[in-house]
Order: sequence, then C-alpha cells, then structure tokens
Amino acid sequence: MTTSNFELAPSLLVGDRADVQSQRTQTILRTENVSPTVTLEFSPTRDGVLCGIGEVRALLGRVLPETGVEVWALNEGRAMVTGEVALRIRAAYTVIGLYEKTICGMLASSSGWATAARECVDAAGNIPVVCASPAHAHPNVVPLIDYAAVIGGCVAVSTTLGARLAGVTPTGYMQHALPLLLGNTVDALQSYDRHMPLEVPRIAILDTFKDEAEEALNVAYALGNRLRGVNISTPAERGGVTPGLVKEIRAKLDTQGFQHVDIFVTFGVNKNTIRDFVEQGAPVNGFSVDEAIGGAPPLCFDAEIHEIDGAPIARRGRMPGITPSPRLDRIM
Repeated sequence: MTTSNFELAPSLLVGDRADVQSQRTQTILRTENVSPTVTLEFSPTRDGVLCGIGEVRALLGRVLPETGVEVWALNEGRAMVTGEVALRIRAAYTVIGLYEKTICGMLASSSGWATAARECVDAAGNIPVVCASPAHAHPNVVPLIDYAAVIGGCVAVSTTLGARLAGVTPTGYMQHALPLLLGNTVDALQSYDRHMPLEVPRIAILDTFKDEAEEALNVAYALGNRLRGVNISTPAERGGVTPGLVKEIRAKLDTQGFQHVDIFVTFGVNKNTIRDFVEQGAPVNGFSVDEAIGGAPPLCFDAEIHEIDGAPIARRGRMPGITPSPRLDRIM
C-alpha cells in the first residue's frame, strides 16, 4: 500500500467536506494575518486499533508545505489506549486547521472498522477471517472498510477495489442467486467451475434448496477434488448456522472421503458467534464477517492544540504542552 492509493476528492482538498466553523475560522485568521505554528495532538476516546494513518498521510502530503512541518504517528494497526496520542502535527494553523475534523473523521471510521475486525480475528484464533462489507455500508466507503479490516487482521476482503487498496486478493463464495436461477445447486456449481478462472476457489453454497449435509455430499460428488469448500449461510428463519450443523457436515464429508473439503461460515458472524463456534470445537475453516465490521461504530478521536509557536497552551481541562508519547514515529 502507498499513500497514492487513497482517493482524495477535490471537494475534500478545498475544504468543502469540513464543517463551516472550520472554514470561517480560516477566513478570519487569514484576514487578520494571524498564522502561528501549532502543535495538534489526536487521541482516541476509547481503546482500539489505530487505522487511517495512511489516508491521513495522503491528505497531508497534498495540503502541507514541504518544509516547516512535522508529523508523528503510531504505526498503522497498533493497539492504542484511551487518551494516548496517536497522531501529532506541527504546522501553521492556517494550513492544517481546515482539516482538523476531517482527520478526526478519517481516523475514527477506519479505527472503528479495524477494531471490530481485530475483535473477530482474536475470537477466531487460528481460523482465517474474511471481510465482506458491501451490503452493510455505502459503496463510497467500502474500500476503506476493506483496507481497515486487513489492518485489523482479516486475511482477505470481498471487493476488488478494497483488495487493491489493502494489497490482498479479493475472495468470495458462490451466491444464492446462481442456484436459484439455474435450478439447483449442483448445476450452479458445475457452471461456476466451467466459467471461473482456475485460480478462483470452487466453494459451493449449501443452503439454497436442500438439507445442508445432503447438499454438501451432492456437490462433493459432483466436483470431487476440484471442490475447495462449502459455504453455510443458513438464515435465521431456519435456525441459522450452528456448531452442531458444522460438525454434522464435517462428519458426513469425512466418511465419504472428502476430507479435503473445507467448511466456511458466512451468516450472522460476529465476535460472539465466532467465539461460540471455537469454544464448541466446530470444525470451521474460515469465517466471513459482514455487518459486524461494515456496520461497526466509529472509534472517535479528540484533536487538541497543545502548543502555539512553541509555547505550551491548552483549553481548560486539557494539559498544555506536548504529551510524552515515546511510541510515536516521525512520518513526515
């Protein structure tokens, strides 16, 4: 990943996505010819995983001058605690002030998604977790969710642009639409096998028409060694995916010699359900998480001025002067 991979809209660069108070403050300062150098510190309001530094760096690379500025930050993906300085910027306020809340928003959303991903990954232990967020977030932000999910520990994501941003290969499973439109699951899988490139794993959806364990054997017999795995996405109306169902499918596949076929779970997956599968010893080979990451709440950040022209200062309730932050590295 390089900072050039992040798309920065012209409206963001000119400040039209900032709040109007920030624009008005800049107008006043420039009119009064007041342009001190400030030190801004950005800190999370709760514990979590830092993400968004790459996008912030891309923004700063476009708006900050080449000299007379300093930017320090924690590394992308680092765990951080409430109130810890995650980002410090020293620059003229008439240059950086317009983007103060924009930067908070970038860090808040991306860190929220990365933290949710890390919670799922930690619950899964050694079982891989994939992020599949497109149905649960606006398409403009889905690539950023995917990037944050990989920063949080997901091994892959489902969108092409998100995978490109994160430097991974997109992955996915056969949709329910295919067997519904082609009439049955085996025909759908065989069509998938005929038309998809060899590097695309053959992973069959099980729960469209028949009992999941029965369908697992049907697709395994149909594709044999070319079948990489089966995907269980049983809806809540039928009890959802349970550890017992996974165990049954595993046992029936194994007794028929299909030990090579992996089992993937994709419905209702979050940190709690993952933990339940793991604790019950369900033989899951991979989890696909959608809403738990794509719909995760932001991890909000505070931005505070701690110096003006080198002199310690802060508003009431905050400590003036630079906060000791030995984990920060200079990035600009």
